[in-house]
Amino acid sequence: MFEDAFVSLVGTNPILQALVGGFVIAGMNMVGALLVLVYRDPSERALDAALGFAAGVMLAASFTSLIVPGIDATEVLVPGVPATGLLRPIPVIAGLLLGAALLDQADHWVPHVHVLITGRSRADQTVSDAGPGVAAVLLFIVAITIHNMPEGLAVGVGFGSGDIENAVGLMLAIGIQNVPEGLAVSVAAVNAGFDRTSYAVLTGVRSGLVEIPLTVLGAYAVGLATPILPYAMGFAAGGMLFVISDEIVPETHARGNERLATLGTMFGAAVMLYLDVALAA
Repeated sequence: MFEDAFVSLVGTNPILQALVGGFVIAGMNMVGALLVLVYRDPSERALDAALGFAAGVMLAASFTSLIVPGIDATEVLVPGVPATGLLRPIPVIAGLLLGAALLDQADHWVPHVHVLITGRSRADQTVSDAGPGVAAVLLFIVAITIHNMPEGLAVGVGFGSGDIENAVGLMLAIGIQNVPEGLAVSVAAVNAGFDRTSYAVLTGVRSGLVEIPLTVLGAYAVGLATPILPYAMGFAAGGMLFVISDEIVPETHARGNERLATLGTMFGAAVMLYLDVALAA
């Protein structure tokens, strides 16, 4: 089984497992970012379908690898919460709402990913207003960093939970969806006027590197205080669901390709569900 091979290579330390998982998902992001050097002018239809696929993977993973396992863990790890009844999902729901609220606030603090794709923020300030220099690059890096935070945290929390089967599945899911995301980031950088190699690729690569420390942080936090695991799982899921609804779906439906994006989402969800069952076999 894949998880057995992973443990044999990495060992049983959850912090080390999370670190390796962080490198895996960041590496997949890098693969996607580097594709802009080969796939130099992907069509909007192709990008929307690919991002729809990424959304489907994230959507299914949020439930199969975070929300449901978090609810299952509540009865064991959170004192005072009964195994059955209305209180059981409360820690996960609380974490989910907190994760979504944090991403919502971050979206107000820093213009988010759609700024780089559409060229316009919610305050009607165009990216070009920042100029083609350092300010625009920093805006891009910060925006993508915020976008990738819940993904890295989710993988770290997965390994910190000790459920290696679930954690490896989540790592593969995030890694797979990072490929089209990495490509989209680099294409967005090119569309914003950045040089294809010096800014687009490097920024795409760097956007995934934030996931590495967050995987370690997630695993360390859960290991330090095990009862926070359901809250942490809900928090990561909430962040991922917010990104899907607030960023990916509006962008993939904004250019007349909503049917193709929806089919991509369905296919992504099916792939994640298959991985979840296959890894459990």
